[in-house]
Amino acid sequence: MIKTIIDKLYKYNCLEKEEIIYLLKNLDEKSREYLINKAYSTRLKSYGKTVFLRGLIEVTNFCTKTCLYCGIRAENTNADRYRLTKEEIISSCENGYNLGYKTFVLQGGEDPFFTDEFLVELITEIKYKFPECAVTLSLGEKSYESYKKLYDAGADRYLLRHETANPKLYSSLHPKMSFENRITCLKNLKKIGYQVGAGFLIGLPNQTIEDLAMDLLFLKNLKPHMVGIGPFIPQKDTPLRNEKGGDSYTTITLLSIIRLLLPDVLLPATTALGTIDSTGREKAFKAGANVIMPNLSPFECRAKYSLYDGKVFTDNESAEEKRKIEEKIKNAGFEPVMVRGDNITWKRI
Repeated sequence: MIKTIIDKLYKYNCLEKEEIIYLLKNLDEKSREYLINKAYSTRLKSYGKTVFLRGLIEVTNFCTKTCLYCGIRAENTNADRYRLTKEEIISSCENGYNLGYKTFVLQGGEDPFFTDEFLVELITEIKYKFPECAVTLSLGEKSYESYKKLYDAGADRYLLRHETANPKLYSSLHPKMSFENRITCLKNLKKIGYQVGAGFLIGLPNQTIEDLAMDLLFLKNLKPHMVGIGPFIPQKDTPLRNEKGGDSYTTITLLSIIRLLLPDVLLPATTALGTIDSTGREKAFKAGANVIMPNLSPFECRAKYSLYDGKVFTDNESAEEKRKIEEKIKNAGFEPVMVRGDNITWKRI
């Protein structure tokens, strides 16, 4: 039965909710290995053995939101707050460009300091200085009009995890936030023409296998260009500090399923996975992942961007981190590449 379900997923890139639940509940080591091999085969067809490197710049750890799992939530009075100036962000891009990066990922909390005007000016300057490079934004929920301004200024991609497709669970973890608005934002981003990234956390308190099945079906229906998933890791200054975190085993299993559901998707091996499992990202590449995002943030800011505890690679300068990551990728049998690495189905409108 399990093999039949995996073969269906491999051949047709779809499953019913009941089949996903059955698969997740009954997967043994042998069938999991079969699943991972099918995901690896699919990855080879779509992207070969390449792993795209993106330069991550964490532009601010100020945030107006109070998500219960996040270390930079507004109510965390212990957070050592910072925000980068436009000059510091451009300098980080310049550093990355000199190291060979062709994508810059600007990530941060929902910080009102970063107005549309500020971001349009910033994106315009990055595109002027580095015209062959892609700009990815991950700055939270905005209006359709704001997203459109940033796209017109030259932003290529936008990452906005849906976090969980269960509206009740979403509400319990995101005070004063709207699940419906989150989904509207993702739909608006697709409508505008961005390469859109969604994704979810694994191992959240009260999360069930049925919830994970809902997440997978949500992604299948949304058809994002990128999917970022990672384990929930408790952070010491949040209400969920004493909760059990997610695990590497489940995360890698779900990466395999996502690769098979969405064969052309860009699929990061996340820092969170590397944090809980020293070889997690190498395992992820073999399960279908094909993106990694080394840090280009100013060295003194990296530990301050503490979404969760124990984050790896905060002690390495950008060049050293890149060298170590490339070495790990090669040792795992893959090829690190520094091209833009767009989703193979996407063209700018």
